[in-house]
Amino acid sequence: MCLILNIETSSDICSVALGKGENTLDILESQEARDHARVLTLLIDKILKKNKLETSDLHAVAVSKGPGSYTGLRIGVSTAKGLSYGLNIPLIAVSPLEAMVTEALEIIRKTLPDIPPNTWLCPMIDARRMEVYLSFFDMSGKQKTDVQAEGITSGSFEKILKERTVFFFGTGSEKCRKVLTHPHARFLENIRPSAEFMIPLSHERFQLQAFEDVAYFEPFYLKEFMATIPKNKLKTDR
Repeated sequence: MCLILNIETSSDICSVALGKGENTLDILESQEARDHARVLTLLIDKILKKNKLETSDLHAVAVSKGPGSYTGLRIGVSTAKGLSYGLNIPLIAVSPLEAMVTEALEIIRKTLPDIPPNTWLCPMIDARRMEVYLSFFDMSGKQKTDVQAEGITSGSFEKILKERTVFFFGTGSEKCRKVLTHPHARFLENIRPSAEFMIPLSHERFQLQAFEDVAYFEPFYLKEFMATIPKNKLKTDR
């Protein structure tokens, strides 16, 4: 049974998890924001020692590919590529949006079994101000739209919400709660990118041999938002 080290660094929380097949063997995380460069390798060393394993026991390494924190993704991908190359094991990339959908579906099926089948899920990753990275998924976990960077307003997703219930969740959803007031907009709390929910996805990719090219793989940063000048810095003609 394959043993995969999963690395998640797309948000403020840094986490690593060991997956044995589809099952979670162990997970460790650090909530020391913006300290991934220091804690990531320590977490990897700790989780391996805790489970009496060596890096040579790993069959693959999976990493959160983005979108998300630029610095966090760069640190996670660099570490994963180093392990993959040094150990000569496959590199697997997983979207944090997909991983959050995995967690959301688990919660919904346990607590809300009677929701309409045409319901969609919208994981959100915080960007800045009222901007988020997001995509839409159906209740089978199939992605329905491309990943996009979106500035949230009261009219966002009006067409989609007119047709169906949408569950919003993730690190970007809380700041959208007061803005997205459509009656079909619902929110799930306490869902965030986690290495634990990468496990079924990385296992599936391992079985399909859907591996990345270690030499050329780069994080999916998504297009940068256009920089704006604060109003108090604008110069006006006199």
